[in-house]
Amino acid sequence: MKFLFDTDTWQEIYGSIRKNKIRTVITIIGVLWGIFILVVLLGAARGMENNFKKLFGDFATNSVFIWTQATDKPFKGFQKGRSLNLTFDDIEILKRTYKDEIKLLAPRNQTNSRLMRNFKTGDFKISGDYPVLDKIQKKDLVYGRFINESDITNTRKVCVISENIYKQLFEKNEYPVGEYIKINEVTYKVVGIYKLSSGVEIDGETAYIPFTTFKKIYNTSNNIDWMMVTANKNIDIEQIEQNMIQTLKALHKVHPDDERAFGSFNLGTRIDKLNGFLKGMQFLTWFVGIATLIAGVFAIGNILLITVKERTKEIGIRRALGATPSSIRRQIILESVFLTTIAGMLGIILGGGILFLLDTTIASGENPILVNPTVNIPIIIISFSILIILGTLIGLIPAHMATLIKPIEALREE
Repeated sequence: MKFLFDTDTWQEIYGSIRKNKIRTVITIIGVLWGIFILVVLLGAARGMENNFKKLFGDFATNSVFIWTQATDKPFKGFQKGRSLNLTFDDIEILKRTYKDEIKLLAPRNQTNSRLMRNFKTGDFKISGDYPVLDKIQKKDLVYGRFINESDITNTRKVCVISENIYKQLFEKNEYPVGEYIKINEVTYKVVGIYKLSSGVEIDGETAYIPFTTFKKIYNTSNNIDWMMVTANKNIDIEQIEQNMIQTLKALHKVHPDDERAFGSFNLGTRIDKLNGFLKGMQFLTWFVGIATLIAGVFAIGNILLITVKERTKEIGIRRALGATPSSIRRQIILESVFLTTIAGMLGIILGGGILFLLDTTIASGENPILVNPTVNIPIIIISFSILIILGTLIGLIPAHMATLIKPIEALREE
């Protein structure tokens, strides 16, 4: 390792670079551009991944939503166009049939109603729910709590309202928990205020009341509007969706091939597609970045080959004065590594600067395209190490060519 601290070696490298300033700068830019592109693309891909995680962060992503529609095929004496209703009996059968696959199941009823407090009113969605809903999509509570089992058991007239509903019905800075509002002339006690999620929000501005209270007030009997189902880990949610719909078709005497009778939305498959897209984008990023790096490093090899050709006489003199092939080889390789190191450091710094600009511009605000576009330090170290290895390997070619120069033939060069 002594040659790394040999001033003569570094003076020769400096002299070589100084003689070919423009060529050296162009070469450095080629490698710089490669690692710059790699850093920026990896950071942007990470920012997009973080954005997807933010969107679905509070939601149990392995979920499917199922509701009824009208039949599209006649079956067992029933005509086409028959309306269907999900019932609590359906829920109990699904829970028993798929007890090993289903993690959470939330039956839901919803309607639109007028909310009123004093002289302030507003029309909003009312949702009858169980506490399990808060496990499928965690509510960001500002005040109070969500619906609990005691509310369900005792059919309490309590509600959890959104922050915007609170602002519309209450005075500024007024503490809402424990106060009362009217929903369709029925008085409810406010037990919680939640803030809408910045990610996936399926309900919007909604007032949540206990499912049993909804059933009693709105006389829904045994019917439910729709259900949310979350599968256990490592369970194929798409297969569960198909199986449950087939079970419901059998329960409601619907033709097995009727594709219209039950509607569904599979969040899990959408997430899988997004994850596949992210993985493909990361692969493409690495491919483009490393390909650009290799192209830049090859440029360094070409430049060094030209340099060796131009310094044939100088190398011949050094050989004649006793320089060993290994010392000449080390100098050429060191020059290659030096150029790739400088280019790599500049590329990483510039790439980091661009990511910082992205973070303060398009990655800020209420609906950012990217969230925290950064690159992990280990990724930077790996990328930089790959660059140094490539720089060393490409330097071996001109270094080998330099050692083949024979002193006598070199001294004959004009």
